[in-house]
Amino acid sequence: MASIIKDRTIVNDDFTVVRAAEDGTLPAVSALPAGKVIVPLALWQSSRDELTASRSADQIGVWLAPDSEPADIAGDFDKLGLIAVDFPVFRDGRGYSIARLLRERYGYKGEIRAIGDVLRDQLRFYERCGFNAYALRADKDIHDALKAFTEFTVQYQGAFDEPSPLFRRREAAATQKVSV
Repeated sequence: MASIIKDRTIVNDDFTVVRAAEDGTLPAVSALPAGKVIVPLALWQSSRDELTASRSADQIGVWLAPDSEPADIAGDFDKLGLIAVDFPVFRDGRGYSIARLLRERYGYKGEIRAIGDVLRDQLRFYERCGFNAYALRADKDIHDALKAFTEFTVQYQGAFDEPSPLFRRREAAATQKVSV
């Protein structure tokens, strides 16, 4: 069984990512593997009723491509165990925006998983945008990747995980010292 990083811990991954065939055709729901699956948004949209009839919410995840619109899934949060965001290549950063939109605009509280070309160097950036689970590329060392979360102790910019930029945090700390 493969492993992922979830909430800064290595855990077994009990989900199978389902992808379209090379010609772009989606598998039939009846042809999906048993157990927990993460299906493409297009399959979810075309077969939502069939998927939810055959599996419980904690057994279904949906993955969004870089050009997917998070609003398309906002009404289905209660039917999903997780939302994954695909990074087909290292240099495509549109998934960061998708995670921020899911968290900040649509209020998604569940697992957001980075899948695809996921590398150690990006983990802290993913986390700052709202991701909390990461399926690293198979050729990467997952134990080494955990170090990425502790390499930097201070973040200058505001982000999902810490909305206030450093200068505002310092200003607030100085104000507290003066008023004491």
